[in-house]
Amino acid sequence: MSLSYRFKAGGSGNRESMAPISTMSHHHHRSTTKQSHKPFKPRFASKGALKDIAKGKIESHSEDRGKRRSPHQQVMSKIARRNQAKQLRMLHHEKRDNELSIFQGRDGLPKHVAVVPLSDKVDIHKAIEQLNSSVDITGQLRGSGTLAVKVERFRRNLLYLPAKYELITALEICQLADWVVFVLSPEQQIGEDEDQYIRALEGQGITNVLCVVQGLYDAIPPPRRSKVLTEAKLEMSRYFPNLDKLCVLDNPADCANVVRSLCTANSRGIRWRDERGWMLIENLKWKAAQNDQQLPTAYISGTVRGKPLNPDRLVHIPGWGDFRVGQITEIPQRKTQRRQENGMEEVVKQHIPSPDQEDLQTLAPEEMDLREATNSVATDTHKGVLLDDHHYFSDDNSHIPPTPKRLPKGTSSYQAAWFLDDMSDSESDIIDGEEDNSNVAMEVEASPMGPEDGANLVDAMDATTEAGPSEYPESEIHIDLPANEEAEAIQEFRKRRKEAEEDLEFPDEIELHPNVLARERLAKYRGLKNLRTSEWNVDADAPFEPSEYQRLLKIADYKKSRNAAVREALAGGVPVGTKVEVEILNVPASLQNSDPPTSMFSLLRHEHKSVVVNLNMTLSSALSKPIKSKEELIVQIGPRRFVINPIFSTAGTTPNDVHKFDRFLHPGRTAIATFIGPMTWGSVPVLVFKGASAPSQDSGTEAPISVDAMATDVEASTGKLSQQLQLVGKATTVPPSSSRVIAKRVILTGHPYKIHKKLVTIRYMFFNKEDVAWFSALPLWTKRGRQGFIKESLGTHGYFKATFDGKINPMDAVGVSLYKRVFPRPARMWNGKRGFTV
Repeated sequence: MSLSYRFKAGGSGNRESMAPISTMSHHHHRSTTKQSHKPFKPRFASKGALKDIAKGKIESHSEDRGKRRSPHQQVMSKIARRNQAKQLRMLHHEKRDNELSIFQGRDGLPKHVAVVPLSDKVDIHKAIEQLNSSVDITGQLRGSGTLAVKVERFRRNLLYLPAKYELITALEICQLADWVVFVLSPEQQIGEDEDQYIRALEGQGITNVLCVVQGLYDAIPPPRRSKVLTEAKLEMSRYFPNLDKLCVLDNPADCANVVRSLCTANSRGIRWRDERGWMLIENLKWKAAQNDQQLPTAYISGTVRGKPLNPDRLVHIPGWGDFRVGQITEIPQRKTQRRQENGMEEVVKQHIPSPDQEDLQTLAPEEMDLREATNSVATDTHKGVLLDDHHYFSDDNSHIPPTPKRLPKGTSSYQAAWFLDDMSDSESDIIDGEEDNSNVAMEVEASPMGPEDGANLVDAMDATTEAGPSEYPESEIHIDLPANEEAEAIQEFRKRRKEAEEDLEFPDEIELHPNVLARERLAKYRGLKNLRTSEWNVDADAPFEPSEYQRLLKIADYKKSRNAAVREALAGGVPVGTKVEVEILNVPASLQNSDPPTSMFSLLRHEHKSVVVNLNMTLSSALSKPIKSKEELIVQIGPRRFVINPIFSTAGTTPNDVHKFDRFLHPGRTAIATFIGPMTWGSVPVLVFKGASAPSQDSGTEAPISVDAMATDVEASTGKLSQQLQLVGKATTVPPSSSRVIAKRVILTGHPYKIHKKLVTIRYMFFNKEDVAWFSALPLWTKRGRQGFIKESLGTHGYFKATFDGKINPMDAVGVSLYKRVFPRPARMWNGKRGFTV
């Protein structure tokens, strides 16, 4: 209830003399009593203030921040740097325009269009006819060869390269294409075979891609056509994310748009291909040899693409190999009008190799080896295994401390000099000097066993022995057992261990037979204190390395040498866009009856020389089984295919350039695959194939098909050959290096027999006293992380005492690591079925 006006503040009670007052009023809270003072501004901001200002942004505190990097940049002004960037852009655009100018006009070079089916139901010839009819071009395809057309509407020339639904053929055709057109069936399903097919084409490097659908209007009713195209677009976008849309060949407007894109749009090309000169072989002629000592000569014709064709460089013809060039003759395309009026003939230019022409030698000339003194394995002159770069215990025994004497209690150092080495008194007052020395040197105070030792504090007192309490001197008694009992004990121990360890705790573990001498069985192995940092004595590997290993090409500065080889390909030779006839010397006569080749690639300098090839290889995660080292594989590196037996090693860099050998490469993992093969400059994509498994007639199991059998099978068709190959992974070439050491590791394990604090008796690692002395310099380790060393041998059956940096558990396993350098194997060229005929 509101009060009357007269009772309110300021009211006089006279309502008539006052103006009407509204009953609505604004109610608000009173202002706070807190006062906001002026913030303090210190001379130097605090750390918290700086964090608030930064708001999560990281500021670089480098001394060079804000400075120009090179001395040339330091003297350049801002305007000069802008001008330099502008000139680089103009140079790039000019270079790009020059590369594309060879296709312009009615007389320009034809663009190569690879038409690749993704199903057996696709008719490639009909697809090309539909594309041509959309731009008013009529013509029939010549069998299974190529088709050259002139598109007058866009003033361009096209050369269609039809492919089959076959892997090897499609790979070779897509290497030569400026555009790749994939033709899909109306209800295309991307299964396992189609997935491998597309991934292989994409993995070797592919240029611009278009996708079209054939027979959509005849097979799919109108309500479902949009959905089918959307699903097909999503399937192909998994492989080519930049794909805009799927065109329908039944629609003339879509076909005309496809042809327009092929004629006018720029193609990005393939980098490894465009760094070299290459050509599509249009014609092949043979010239017989004049006598039996000479080989035939082949003449191939085509148009130079990529980089200029230099007669001094070797050329590679897929399926044939590497050859030298006799001469290159330019073929005139047409006579000029002035020459026709004057009746003059066109001058034929010939390019003859210079004296600097590269030869076909793959290895360096033989030279006298100056390391003959180290090429003999003289194990009898050494007393121990090689550890890092030194044979310990081989020179003399001056560094070994004398064996402590067994002295009565309370004997001083002065009195000890009067006791002989064979002094013996009653066992009651004799102490084990060696045990006392161990207690002084290795442990200050007994510490309880931790979780890493596999024991709890409750049973710590009972966990120091294998079975019940014992004293350490008892471990030296009754060690030497009869031979038959010792062999039975070893067999029972190993059997019990294998049953308990199903997943093999140590992947590199080996077991020695009691009758095998470890120093002979492991003569090539050595020890390393640290695999990543220890120095590797290369001279010790000289007796075991292949005879041609020192003759391989060695590259001191890979980046500088590669840039020099790439720049050299730009200078001289036959210009790009010129039609030429190349004379190929010394071609084997057996190739006259084989399928004609489809392409020729010019090699960069030294790309015929043999090096230690390293591939950064990733195995496909879809595989069910790993690949074993030295297993036979087929790799495609650029235009070349090889049969290799690679050895796998751990990827990455190490300070000593030593890398661990991997016996298997598991699916989804990455490793370095190494073999001896021809040099390839740059980072080139690599495809890795494997012979598909075939059922064995004897046991019914699957056995791999030999790649040699696939290559020499005359009755096998091209389609059947594609089914015998399986894409198992992809790789990339990395700089070759013959100094990269691949170390194969083996682990010898022993069993703690008697444990007394940190002093342990170990058995079943060695089986004679001499082996213990030979490997006594190697460090010991356990599964739970303890480190130790061998003190001395006990008995004649390979038992020995070892000292560790802490107490070990009786269930722990003691191991010693040994390493041997593994050398790669040479590769050989694979002659499989090749592509289309021209």
